[in-house]
Amino acid sequence: MAFNINVNGNPHSVDVDADTPLLWVLRDVLGMTGTKFGCGMALCGACTVHIDGIATRSCITTVDSLGESKVTTIEAIGTTAAGAAIQKAWLDHEVVQCGYCQSGQIMSASALLASNPHPTDADIDDAMSGNICRCGTYVRIREAIKLAAQ
Repeated sequence: MAFNINVNGNPHSVDVDADTPLLWVLRDVLGMTGTKFGCGMALCGACTVHIDGIATRSCITTVDSLGESKVTTIEAIGTTAAGAAIQKAWLDHEVVQCGYCQSGQIMSASALLASNPHPTDADIDDAMSGNICRCGTYVRIREAIKLAAQ
């Protein structure tokens, strides 16, 4: 079945089953491999994208649920003010270790700053709680979010 979706400001027509997860449409159909597969159950955050500005797990979001929503992936997050600030802070604080979870981390952090430009530690904990970093870079992630918020 054909679905029209808007990804990173561009329209795409994809011919997939209605229950196909957005993650696989992005990676396998559109070739946007920045969004990662982690657990497939929305528990780790590696697959986080924005749907209408809200951090959303793409591994459990079906393509038929998108409707007219706008999807933003890691490939385009740097074009937003919050995304650009987060990416710069990530580099300044050398957040990345192995890097696998970082696209999801950046997507969650930029959604936080877009909705709350001056988050408290509790706000950061709440927004980032669904993102797992196996390397344990949580301290650098928090510092980078605080830097981006300045």
